[in-house]
Amino acid sequence: MNSDSSKTSSMRFPVRYLLVLWLMVISGVVYLDRINISIAALGIEKEFAVSNVHMGWVFTAFLVGYAGLQIPAGVLARRLGPRRTLGLLGVWRPIFIVLIAFIPHGIGNPLILLILLRFALGAGEATMFPATSQFVERWFPVSERGKANGLIFAGIGLSGLTPPLMTAIILHFGWRASFCFSASMGALVGVVWYLAARNTPEEHKWVSDAERKLIVSQRRIASAAAKEDDAQYGKHKIPWLQIFSSKAILAVTLSYFAYGYVAWMFYTWFYTYMAQARGLNLKTSALYTMLPFLAMTVGCLLGGVLSDSIAKRYGLRQGRCTLSAVSLAITAILLVLGSRIESAMAAAFMLAFGVGVLFIAQSIYWAVAADISGEYVGVVSGIMNMGAQVGGVCTAALTPVIAAHFGWNASFETAAAIAALGAIAWLAIDPKRDVLVVHG
Repeated sequence: MNSDSSKTSSMRFPVRYLLVLWLMVISGVVYLDRINISIAALGIEKEFAVSNVHMGWVFTAFLVGYAGLQIPAGVLARRLGPRRTLGLLGVWRPIFIVLIAFIPHGIGNPLILLILLRFALGAGEATMFPATSQFVERWFPVSERGKANGLIFAGIGLSGLTPPLMTAIILHFGWRASFCFSASMGALVGVVWYLAARNTPEEHKWVSDAERKLIVSQRRIASAAAKEDDAQYGKHKIPWLQIFSSKAILAVTLSYFAYGYVAWMFYTWFYTYMAQARGLNLKTSALYTMLPFLAMTVGCLLGGVLSDSIAKRYGLRQGRCTLSAVSLAITAILLVLGSRIESAMAAAFMLAFGVGVLFIAQSIYWAVAADISGEYVGVVSGIMNMGAQVGGVCTAALTPVIAAHFGWNASFETAAAIAALGAIAWLAIDPKRDVLVVHG
């Protein structure tokens, strides 16, 4: 009887991977609204008589809310746990997306409403990745965190394959319908998550004894500073002074700023670059714009697997820090080469390859945040992610200015220099040495 039960448990697909695959779906749906508004922008501008410059304020409002609320979101994720935090996001996000869809035609000051609603949406979405990092820290052994985060962030790349769908909805039913679609998808995935997930494997009835034992026994780095009592998890005071004085946290935040600067170039300006600098028509530009997102998906998945594999064979620092430093350094080279290639098609593929290599490091940032911060991962990853979003704000504002004064090549060369600095920052981190001490 016990033998049969043991066989059944070993054959069962691990619950932690079922849940992390659903987090990949959630991350894709969350990024859907960012793609949606970029496509719907023309319709919004036309209906409300909003200029390109003013629409830029709307985009920035989201990033300001998203970046500014990262630390409070990390505290909230730690307090509520990933199940309730992401369940709350499943309610918050659809409300503010639908409110945008129902802004009345002819209303006075629609720009102010758009800015406020996008700020509120960004503030709510700030909880997403601090909550997923809290989930990975609780549900995955150290040796699997690269793969787990790689799966979660692969959803971002997959969301980049939706422009044809969103365009079709807008063409047939109008821009408001695309927002209703995005909101309904968010509500659906949020409900499924809340019903299926639990904050820890110890609380989940679907988890087998073997899986639970594996997770609990291996989810911390073998460091004296990291050994805390599971019964006290989440009950310790947050060591704010230690967090903000940690060289490792500062370094990973600075590096993630560099990462965010480069990544947001592709989120916000790649389409414009292909159309204006490369002289492609809108349809061809849209087609080439999908290439970076495909590369991002591959990079996320590959990076997670490579990181865990190298860490297992050569040590955690090589698998996390060295791999990330190399990926950012190669990205810097590819950005320069891609921007200087004469062929538009070759440039698109080279630059897409560059962002794909960049995304090899994506999951590693979040794995390292969990490695060095334990139960404080929600707060630490929130600080780190704030760095990336500040990088996004900078690239959104600086890229067109640099391009206008010095050319598009200079914009990519600036991004390359920042990527190189991000690579150097990784050399200051050691996941086994730089572990936060748990205070009672």
